[in-house]
Amino acid sequence: MYKKLLTVLVFIASVTLFGCQGSASKTNGDALDKDHNWKEQLNQKLPILGHRNWILVVDKAFPEQNAPGMEYIYVNEALLPVLKQVLTQINLSGHVKPIIYQDKELGFITESQARGVKQFVQESKTIFGNQTVQTMLHDSVFRKLDTESKLFKVLVIKTNETIPYTSVFLQLDCAYWNGDKEKQLRDALNTQ
Repeated sequence: MYKKLLTVLVFIASVTLFGCQGSASKTNGDALDKDHNWKEQLNQKLPILGHRNWILVVDKAFPEQNAPGMEYIYVNEALLPVLKQVLTQINLSGHVKPIIYQDKELGFITESQARGVKQFVQESKTIFGNQTVQTMLHDSVFRKLDTESKLFKVLVIKTNETIPYTSVFLQLDCAYWNGDKEKQLRDALNTQ
């Protein structure tokens, strides 16, 4: 009887042990899938986003906010490759183009304060190419996002970047309409 009981206990322990390992493996696999599938998530969301929506590619310390219009995706990658992919997708979309903002503070951080900051700045300039980049104080960005997220969706892509003030804020604008055409339209409406 003891032998039979011991056999049953060994069987239960084996099932439990292998079941737990399988479960842990599945959980780790799910986390990896989630990390790799951020590009797919972006591709699904981008056609829905339009003029006045925002996409933020942010550093690891960027806080999760309570604003109902903000949606978060965590990407366990460096900020610059993620930014490059996001800008490529936006520029290929055909319906939106980015208005690019960075924290003004980034231009004042020294290499002794944050190792790698100068290389980050140089590489980001390469990624931006000839696109205009506007700067604003970090607190101003939060005030702007607070206002905007009440009306418009803000997609936050959070990276594992640990250099401060490296977040990039992309306000989406219409790619097939511009300010001059809008002014002409408004002028024509005002003459009626």
